[in-house]
Amino acid sequence: MLSRTGQLLLAVLLSCFSHISKADDSTMFRKISDEIMLRGKCYENLRSLCKNIGHRLSGTPEAEKAVLWAQITLKEAGADTVWLQPVEVPYWYRGKELLSVQFPGSQEFVQVPALSLGNSEGTKGQLWEAELFICHDLKTLQETPADQIKGKIVFFNFRFPQEHVNTFHGYGQTARYRSIVPNTASAKGALAVIIRSVSTGEDDVPHTGVMSYADSVKPIPAMAIGNFTANKLEKSIHKGKIRVRMQSECTMKEPVLSYNVIGEIKGSVFPEEIIIAGGHLDSWDVGEGAHDDGSGCVQSIEIIRTFKQLGIKPKRTIRAVMFMNEENGLKGGIAYADSAKAAQEKHIFALESDAGAGAPRGIGLKMSEARRNFVRQFRHLFLPYGVYDFEQQYGGADISPLEKQGVPVAGLYPDPQRYFDLHHTSADVFEAVNHRELKLGAVAMTQLIYLVSEYGLGEEVTD
Repeated sequence: MLSRTGQLLLAVLLSCFSHISKADDSTMFRKISDEIMLRGKCYENLRSLCKNIGHRLSGTPEAEKAVLWAQITLKEAGADTVWLQPVEVPYWYRGKELLSVQFPGSQEFVQVPALSLGNSEGTKGQLWEAELFICHDLKTLQETPADQIKGKIVFFNFRFPQEHVNTFHGYGQTARYRSIVPNTASAKGALAVIIRSVSTGEDDVPHTGVMSYADSVKPIPAMAIGNFTANKLEKSIHKGKIRVRMQSECTMKEPVLSYNVIGEIKGSVFPEEIIIAGGHLDSWDVGEGAHDDGSGCVQSIEIIRTFKQLGIKPKRTIRAVMFMNEENGLKGGIAYADSAKAAQEKHIFALESDAGAGAPRGIGLKMSEARRNFVRQFRHLFLPYGVYDFEQQYGGADISPLEKQGVPVAGLYPDPQRYFDLHHTSADVFEAVNHRELKLGAVAMTQLIYLVSEYGLGEEVTD
C-alpha cells in the first residue's frame, strides 16, 4: 500500500515515463498501422472464412470446418505454437420454419419473414394456428390475467430504444426479453411467442439470438419478426382479431465435442505473464457471421501476424484465442478460464473484439481505476488513428469467465450505429464489412497489445 506521497511520486514518474516513451511508442504505432493497412491479411482471411465456410453454429459440420480453418490460419500467421482445446458444446437445430398472418378482414394467411430464437423448441413440425395477443411492455404481460393469454400466441412489441448514441445500451435493455417473455407467456398458458426483433434497422429483416427456458415452465416456440412486419401488426390489431399460423422444426440435440483454437507467441522477458486477444469462431446459422464474430477472429489473428512480420519480440506471452460457442452457451469461454485456473496460468490482460467490424472509436476498460488510468496515459498515441474513447467499461462475453477470476479485461469499441441492423441476421455477410474499418480495428488492437506487452498494466494504487 502506497502512502499519499508515494502515490504522488508514482503519478509524476508515470507522467515522465509517458513523455519519455512517446517518440518510440509513436514510431511503433505507425509501423503497426502501416503493416496492417498496407499488407494486412485480415480482410482476405475474413473472405475465406465467410465464403468458404459460411455460418458456423456450434455443433454443426461448418463449425468444425471453422476449427480447422483457424488452426491453419494461425499457423500461417506465424504463431510459435497452435493447439486445440476441447469444449463440449450444445447443438441447436433450426430446420424448416414458417410464420404466416391472417390480418383483419382477410381470409388469406400471408407468410412473413421470421426466425426462431436460438435454443428454442418448435412445433415439432406441426402447423399451429391461434389468435394473436399483443402487448408492448413486460409489465402489461405480467399483469394480464392468464385466461386472456391461454392458448394464444403472444406478440411482444417492444421497440429497440433508438435514443441511445451507443446502441449497445439499447441492446442491453432489449435482448433480455428474448428469454423473459417466452417464460412469462408460458407460465400464463400461451401457445407460443413472437417478439419484435432486437434491431435498430428500418427494414423487415428478422433477428435471431439466444434464449433459455426456466425449469419451472413448459418450453414454447419463440420467433422474431422484422420491424416492418411488427409495425403492420401493431396497426392492424385495432381493426379486429389477427390469427397466426406457426410451424417449426427447431430443437436441441445432443451435445457435440468441439474446440477453442489457440495460437501463441512466447514472451521474451516475462513468458509466464499471458495476454490474450480473441473473438468467437461460432456464429448463428443465418448469414455468414462476418461482423459477429468473424471480424474479431481475423483481427486477433492479425495481431500475431503483425508481431511476426515486424519482428517484434513481445516481453510477455501473447495468445490469439478463437472461442467456440459464444452465441448459445459460452462453453468456450468457460473452458478456457477453467483450464487457465487449473494450470495456474498468470493472465494479466484479456482483450476481445465482438462488437462488429465498424471503425474503431475506443477501447472499453473493465478493470481497477488505477489500471484504467495507466492505459489512459497512452490515449494521445491512439488519437491519430481515430481511437479516443477510453471511458466505456466492458470487455466481452468470452473473456467474462476470466474477468470473474480477477483478470483485467477490455473490449474493442467500434462505431455502433449499423451493428444492430445486421446483428444475428441473414444480412451479416462478408460484403457488409468495409476493409479499411476492419483493418483499423486490428491496428488498434495490435497497438494496445503491444503496449501491455511492453509495460504491463502498472501497479495497483490504493489508499
